[in-house]
Amino acid sequence: MHILEFLAQIGKHPLPPVILFAPGNAPFGREPWDSFLVEEAVDQIVKVCIPEGMHDLVFTVFYADETPISEIVDEARTMSLLGERRFILVRNAEYYDRMSGESNSKLFPLIEYIKSPSDSTVLMFIATRADARKRFYKSFREKGLIVNCPQLDHSGLERWVRETVVKHGKSIDTDAVTQLLKRSGNYLSDVNNAVQLVITYVGAAARIRLADVVAACSDVAEESVWDMTDAIAASSPEKALRALRQLLDYGKSPDEIIGTINWLFESAYRVAHNTARNMKPFVRDKMSHLAHKFPRGKLKDALRVITETHFLLRSTGVDRTLALEILVLKLSYRPTSPRA
Repeated sequence: MHILEFLAQIGKHPLPPVILFAPGNAPFGREPWDSFLVEEAVDQIVKVCIPEGMHDLVFTVFYADETPISEIVDEARTMSLLGERRFILVRNAEYYDRMSGESNSKLFPLIEYIKSPSDSTVLMFIATRADARKRFYKSFREKGLIVNCPQLDHSGLERWVRETVVKHGKSIDTDAVTQLLKRSGNYLSDVNNAVQLVITYVGAAARIRLADVVAACSDVAEESVWDMTDAIAASSPEKALRALRQLLDYGKSPDEIIGTINWLFESAYRVAHNTARNMKPFVRDKMSHLAHKFPRGKLKDALRVITETHFLLRSTGVDRTLALEILVLKLSYRPTSPRA
């Protein structure tokens, strides 16, 4: 079962006695595991299934790599004195992948429990890795429920953003959703942070627009960094110098600025060589423009010039602002193709 389907059923159907939250088949370009919705599911179970004031009496958390299996099994078999259903969460359950599950294994009592669980307990496991060939995983296929928790695809993220915004009594424009996901990336924790920032930013306004996302999801200095990036990529030295001076006016030190420039060109180099994994779409778009301006060999030359300038800033009495201006002018220069 997919994590979104599981979330939709909480409170509508009784929970099975044993549940494994594990990585699942990921959409193209996504990771097989994202913990954000898992934590949301646990929070929902606690909120919906445990009566108010009973949390400390019926909810227990263990860590697989710290707690003996016998203790977890004994706890799961223990009836609540108040007659309420007990809830046990075992984190770091990927630890059990190291064990065979055979009759002489420490894992065997847990495998036996999963085969015949107590109806008075909901025993949940969170495993950031899971080997489908192992007895631990197979036991859930037979008797329990496996909840697959991969990253959402783009349409899933868009839908999640819209639903979250609606829960706060607001609407969001399509281009605003697109920009928010470009800036936040594929991890729901990052997307959620961006959504909360935008909701806080718009205050009582009922509608979230593109400009709200741009303003809320980046500070002014960060926007100047991207302005400088765009200007260098467009071979516009005047705009690049203006952005550089804005960064200096905002209190950014020359060392900070040249470190940022170095990171920009290293990122562009990774994009040019198709080694930029887990780069946010917004950043990748910026870097692709930068990489397009500089042929692969020229990117190496640019990084060399940046390193030389950094050495000057640290080792000589050169005017630091002037050195940065010269660097930005050099990087903004449009390379010419060699004549045949």
